[in-house]
Amino acid sequence: MPTVDVVNLENKVVGRVELADEVFGAQVNEALLYEAVRHYRACQRAGTHKTKERGSVAGSGKKLWRQKGTGRARIGSIRSPLWRHGGTAHGPQPRDYSYHLPKKMLVGALRSALSAKLQEGRLTVVENLDLPSQKTKEFRQGLDRLGSEKSVLLVSNGENQNLERSSRNLPRVTLLASREVNPYHLLDHERVILTQATAQKLSEALR
Repeated sequence: MPTVDVVNLENKVVGRVELADEVFGAQVNEALLYEAVRHYRACQRAGTHKTKERGSVAGSGKKLWRQKGTGRARIGSIRSPLWRHGGTAHGPQPRDYSYHLPKKMLVGALRSALSAKLQEGRLTVVENLDLPSQKTKEFRQGLDRLGSEKSVLLVSNGENQNLERSSRNLPRVTLLASREVNPYHLLDHERVILTQATAQKLSEALR
């Protein structure tokens, strides 16, 4: 069972916490992580792309010249895809890219992502993220003391107005509730910071 240090925002060790081996010590399944990331990105697509077909572009429907006898190729409409300013043949149309991913696969991918971060030494457990003020500069200094990387994912439980306001303007710093965390978020950020309560909650929920 993995045991990690619990630190405060001054990066001083204030305790230790035992994490579930099934969640934070699982074998990393790269194929499962790939499927989870692919599913998340597909669900994020707007699918609003659209090209105009020959029935949608402007132009007369009159036959330009008679079918035979002119020596030219036959033509039925100026809106034909063969003509400049004509419609597009087989172009993309609005569609929904989302699809269903079994819950067991998503849970397994979360276990793999959390285990990978812990094995790489890029997961930090803090006592809490209760801030005395909403100052972004002070919070940035706190993240620097924790050894934050280029990108940081903060996972906390419950509403924390000071934390939300002090972190929302920081580039590459994302704050999420534990119920919103996806394997994509864990892999997209170099450093993951969990509160002690969140780490224990994930250990229980993902077993």
